[in-house]
Amino acid sequence: MGGWRERLAMSGCDLRAMARAARAANQALARATGEKKNAALRAMAKAILDSHEPILAANAEDVAAATSEAHPPAFVDRLTLTVPRLEAMARGLRQIAELPDPVGEITGMWRRPNGLQVGRMRVPLGVIGVIYESRPNVTADAAGLCLKSGNAVILRGGREALRTNTAIGGILAASVTSVGLPEASLAVVPTPDRAVVKEMLQLHHLIDLIIPRGGEELIRAVREGSTIPVIAHDKGVCHTYVDAGADLATAAEIAYNAKVERPGVCNAMETLLVHAEVAAAFLPGFVERLGRAGVEVRGCAKTRALVPGIRPATEEDWGTEYLDLVLSIRVVESFEEALAHIARHGSGLAEAIVTADHGRAMRFLREVDAGAVFVNASTRFTDGSEFGMGAEMGISTQKLHARGPMGLTELTCQKFIVLGDGQVRDSRT
Repeated sequence: MGGWRERLAMSGCDLRAMARAARAANQALARATGEKKNAALRAMAKAILDSHEPILAANAEDVAAATSEAHPPAFVDRLTLTVPRLEAMARGLRQIAELPDPVGEITGMWRRPNGLQVGRMRVPLGVIGVIYESRPNVTADAAGLCLKSGNAVILRGGREALRTNTAIGGILAASVTSVGLPEASLAVVPTPDRAVVKEMLQLHHLIDLIIPRGGEELIRAVREGSTIPVIAHDKGVCHTYVDAGADLATAAEIAYNAKVERPGVCNAMETLLVHAEVAAAFLPGFVERLGRAGVEVRGCAKTRALVPGIRPATEEDWGTEYLDLVLSIRVVESFEEALAHIARHGSGLAEAIVTADHGRAMRFLREVDAGAVFVNASTRFTDGSEFGMGAEMGISTQKLHARGPMGLTELTCQKFIVLGDGQVRDSRT
């Protein structure tokens, strides 16, 4: 087989032309009024619902193919669209339309002794490339967020969702043109060939930012191969820590929701930490409840002493993102031991404490290093929509330039603006 450039040419996908068109579209988007962008978003939301039959038909083909290839149930769940999930996609687009437009926002002004006024203004990043796997909802979420923030977007989804993504992308692009914005404002790459990814990562003169969403292998490949800045979402190894003196009924509801409500997503709990003072009262009944929900529990020696018959947890388990109905449990002797475990094994996405102690709650907020830190609430709330940001582009586990759920503000940068009335710089300063 030829090299990746040859394979890309054979696929008929002219990615450079797509990126050049996106660059031109970005210039029009950057000038577009908030009213026009909001009209496009509402048209996109309406089109998703009006066109639900062809979208679901395309998705059914993708789901059937994934099932025949024996992908795990959690994978198939992420791939599957339903009418309620399409309604959620449309609702997310409408929510984005209701949010303030960040483009042109002046975030601060100050006056210098010479009379100059200096400030910062938010502007679009430019052209964003999004590389993702089996979540077709990303197609609508990313398109909506990029459009509202004035960015053009090139969407490269996974092979397993190609039919679904192509259907959604075509419907959304038609909606954008219906209000007078360029069709190239959003584009779905029409081939699953991985050569497209290699080519995309080299187009640093046309694409300003790459956002990968998917498994560890994809994230690693993008980071290692990109000549473009990357904002990455690493795996989600999320913890819930049940503190000494916590309300155990509350703790049970929070931890159950964090694990069971939708286990195949990154903000689901993967490890439960329980203080030794409450472990005997909490764990037997809670593990029994997990068992009724089909959860496989793996525990440390102290956990297994309290709940016989469960599988031993290995050192590897503590750092594993299961994305399934599997949970590791560890009994800790102190608050500090819980913090140390999270520091060692957490991925920086989301962490939670259930506690009645205000001081420890505040310490947890200050000392735990993650994009989202919760007190007495489920990690499942780690989501741009739940935070009031509209649909999210993803959840960044990095610290530059965005961290946590990425909404509109995180898809802009700031430029300095300077207002004067004839000032010139003295060569002596």
